[in-house]
Amino acid sequence: MDNRFFSLFNLTEDRAIEILDTPPDLVAESDSRYIAASHLINFQTDRSISALIRAVAETDPRLDNKIVRRKSVEILGRLKAAQALPAIRFCLQDEDCYTVENAVWSIGEIGTQDPEILAEIAQLLEQPGQSYRVMIHTLTKLNYQPAVAQISKFVNNIDPPIASAAIAGVCRLTGDYTQMERVVAMLQNQNVLGRRLSIQDLIDARYYQAIPDIACCPVSLVFRLRGIRMLAEAGIGDGSIDFATVQPYLEQSLRDRPQDLKLVHRYDQLPELSALIRDLYETDFGKCYLATQTIVDSYPDTAPAALFADYAEEANNDYGAHFHVMKIMGWLKHAPAYDLLIEALHNTQPQFQKSRAAAAIALGEIGDSRAIPELHKSLDTKIWDLKYAALMALEQFGDLSGYEILKDDTDWLVRAKANSQL
Repeated sequence: MDNRFFSLFNLTEDRAIEILDTPPDLVAESDSRYIAASHLINFQTDRSISALIRAVAETDPRLDNKIVRRKSVEILGRLKAAQALPAIRFCLQDEDCYTVENAVWSIGEIGTQDPEILAEIAQLLEQPGQSYRVMIHTLTKLNYQPAVAQISKFVNNIDPPIASAAIAGVCRLTGDYTQMERVVAMLQNQNVLGRRLSIQDLIDARYYQAIPDIACCPVSLVFRLRGIRMLAEAGIGDGSIDFATVQPYLEQSLRDRPQDLKLVHRYDQLPELSALIRDLYETDFGKCYLATQTIVDSYPDTAPAALFADYAEEANNDYGAHFHVMKIMGWLKHAPAYDLLIEALHNTQPQFQKSRAAAAIALGEIGDSRAIPELHKSLDTKIWDLKYAALMALEQFGDLSGYEILKDDTDWLVRAKANSQL
């Protein structure tokens, strides 16, 4: 489990439990039961799990307590606390649909083959106002065959992400994959959440044929890499595919050229450069990639100065725009960006992690040989995509020594890349 973002609160385990155990109407203004519950992800102990179970049992009807219950149920799932299953199961009958949703999700994380619990989850598909997608996902994950008929009712749902989950669920549970192209088509949905969720459905269905389509999906490369990596791991593990099949699409995603994506957005007319730079802050990365491509194609001479100015003012503190600025400097082969890229390559702040691999790729594009020893430093990291991107950048410099260094790497994809070149 990646806990880098969970340790933001200066609380001991004892203090977090003490706050969480405080009755909702007696909590001091300076304390937060929600933060206390969130913080207990850092302590996989019987004491913390018991405290979270007590918080779930606190049924004070006020909204702030409902929110604490939802979070406590979620954290129990993240901790995979099997001893909490009875308490979580009780929440399946809760009147708060978000508590029910978290309970279903947590049961999926913990795992169970108890037919009564699984039947209860399936029955929720018959109730109005529930988070059907989460229920379908959990029943599929836990391979609950009796739910096929109930899940099948949702394959033509008006909400595309629900329909996508249902199609993938039926395919996985029955072994009939004839409808999976409908899920693949969702990768081009106008809604960014729909595109992201369809990748998850393709992972769940183990639909290896979709790897090339995922590589072209206009979402953040984080989602593309996760989809390709998880499908590759499952497919190589069961002998359905090999690394050579996956490698070009994995590296296409890491390189992250906007022209390699099937963009779903268009401009009616060419925007001003300032407007394009504002689009780099969009949460829909499909719009960011359209802006990136347009900047590179239409403003190659004036973009660098404008990007430097925007970086100094705002992009240095926005992890999305920061990432896109690094990539654009590489596509423009803008040599004066070297120092900026080196700074990004070695930035260890968690929120800027994906900018590090982006900087490695950009340094390879710029071609300044001073980057070679800096890229070698990135081979000694626990971040797999940074190591892999550094290898790709070093390839562009003609430096192949990284393969020998990483041939026994702990990450299987990095190891496969290194050994495929030796």
